[in-house]
Amino acid sequence: GYGYSNTGSGKATNHPVHTVNWFDVVKWCNARSQKDGLTPVYYTDAGFTTVYRTNEIAPFADWSANGFRLPTEAEWEKAARGGAANTRFPWTDYTNKISWAKANYYGQSNTYSYDLDGGSGAYHPTFATGGTPYTSPVGYFAPNGYGLYDMSGNVWEWCSDWYQGNYYASSPASDPRGPTGPLTHRVLRGGTWYYYANYARVADRRDYVPDYEYQSIGFRGARGL
Repeated sequence: GYGYSNTGSGKATNHPVHTVNWFDVVKWCNARSQKDGLTPVYYTDAGFTTVYRTNEIAPFADWSANGFRLPTEAEWEKAARGGAANTRFPWTDYTNKISWAKANYYGQSNTYSYDLDGGSGAYHPTFATGGTPYTSPVGYFAPNGYGLYDMSGNVWEWCSDWYQGNYYASSPASDPRGPTGPLTHRVLRGGTWYYYANYARVADRRDYVPDYEYQSIGFRGARGL
């Protein structure tokens, strides 16, 4: 009973899914929840009676459900940091610098002092083969302190939040879930094979309209307990 604008693509079975919009990935989270016998998170109504399965709407989220969902932007950043504080990237052994040994991104070391690769601009040479997208296999690079892979680079990841540029100036101090919508854009985090090192910083915030699909955009699921 689920309907998708685009079920997604992938360069190989061990690469991340890409070209998926925000609506389709939250519907996928619901489908995965039902498949695993968990309670879905997203519904078409505030009473949580009709599971969100079709069309492109701003669904209601049951935060108490134990099913799969998108992480909030704050959850994503906490996960990306891997338990470390005051770091530019998800690792602590590289003095806040990035290179192709650490992540899959578009290098441009003549522009960013903390980027050690790329010269005047280049894709990761290991993965820039066989046509775009130039994604990399999950597990190719070392994980962060929480055991999570590719929190910088590879594909941007949708978060659950609406995007608002000044949200954190007045957000709740603990576990914020994003501004009250509807607004126009949803949050993207993590950087991508397609863009520069500054986008791969764990604090970098990006956004796009939720029906947007492109080879540099994927997602990472989370689960309530």
